[in-house]
Amino acid sequence: MTNETIDKNGSVVVVGAGQAGFSVCAKLRDLGHTGPITLVGNEAQPPYQRPPLSKGYLLGDITEDRLFLRPLAFYEQKAIQLRLGVQAEEIDRQRQNVLLSDRSVLPYSHLVLATGSRPRVLNQEQGGDLEGVYYVRSIADTKKMAPEFKAGRHVLVVGGGYIGLEAAAVSSKLGLRVTLIESAPRILQRVASVQTASFFQQLHRSHDVEICEGVELAMLTGRNGRVAQAHMKDGRTYDVDFVIVGIGIHPNLELAQAAGLEIDNGIKVDAQCRTSDPTIFAAGDCASFPWKGRRIRLESVGNGIDQGEAVAKTITGASEYYTAKPWFWSDQFDIKLQIVGLAAGHDSAVMRKISENALSIWHYQGDELLAVDAINQPAAFMVSKRLIEGGRSPDPKVVADLDIDLKSLLHS
Repeated sequence: MTNETIDKNGSVVVVGAGQAGFSVCAKLRDLGHTGPITLVGNEAQPPYQRPPLSKGYLLGDITEDRLFLRPLAFYEQKAIQLRLGVQAEEIDRQRQNVLLSDRSVLPYSHLVLATGSRPRVLNQEQGGDLEGVYYVRSIADTKKMAPEFKAGRHVLVVGGGYIGLEAAAVSSKLGLRVTLIESAPRILQRVASVQTASFFQQLHRSHDVEICEGVELAMLTGRNGRVAQAHMKDGRTYDVDFVIVGIGIHPNLELAQAAGLEIDNGIKVDAQCRTSDPTIFAAGDCASFPWKGRRIRLESVGNGIDQGEAVAKTITGASEYYTAKPWFWSDQFDIKLQIVGLAAGHDSAVMRKISENALSIWHYQGDELLAVDAINQPAAFMVSKRLIEGGRSPDPKVVADLDIDLKSLLHS
């Protein structure tokens, strides 16, 4: 079946009920797609937001129903069939159908893989199978660990990325003793600049979170099958009540790989989100796409939404090339970090500091503004987002000058 003969209103099957999968379905209906749409998810819940799992939901500030992207009635109104609690097991590209774990078969005119990602786990030799070792990826994960958060207990957080730091902040707020270890020389090594990392390091230390950088876990040991001690490679040992692990993710590629689709640090897609099979698309954490002359994967809500909507546009012929506009956020204690762009490759950074807890860090490569980390500075985030998306790079001296109103940069 060639690309041109695909029925624009044919049946669409979306595998993965996260942010990207939901966005494909909702946008298809917005764009007037009239064919059947089926959304397959391996969890029992309808599509929900994941970021609050390590923040408000873990703290108990947000109830489960407030996590849902839409109430169940939305899917009925939009004629989106939900197939929840089942796995997609096999894609038959010749027959154009998907086999599910309940042995049912879904035919498709277009198939969208929004299979997301899963946490990297500690192996058995490291004590990863002990009770009391947790990951923050699903509602079920958070529910399982919620009873552990009792004031005075000692939690070890493994990994100094955003998930680890957010879990550490919640634990500290709930009165736990917190030790966070990061094997890299500093926290946020992969995702933020030195200045941003040092701000958050000081923030956590001011809340009595013990941060150990350049420290690697050797193994966890337990009593009666439950974690009790954590042993570091440098010889130190901690008594712990439970452990939260946030050491990155793996994109879920197995379904695509088994179907013979091209893989390149993710399911390889073109600028219209098509895989190597023109009837199959990919979006979200699992998809690697062309960006500024290289190929990247973005693990963010914004990318899941935008890429999912781009897939819907391609399917309905309202096609446009997907241009990623990377942005991220993190909430820790009373601090909101908002990031626009990707700072990788920057060779200079300038800080615009309003106060100890309100600042922004602007990352440049030569004269080009690559990314901005805004800390409790929503206005700086909004201005820099418009500048970066418009391909504009203000002079660093102007950015650092507090007498200049940032908004004026939009009109200069």
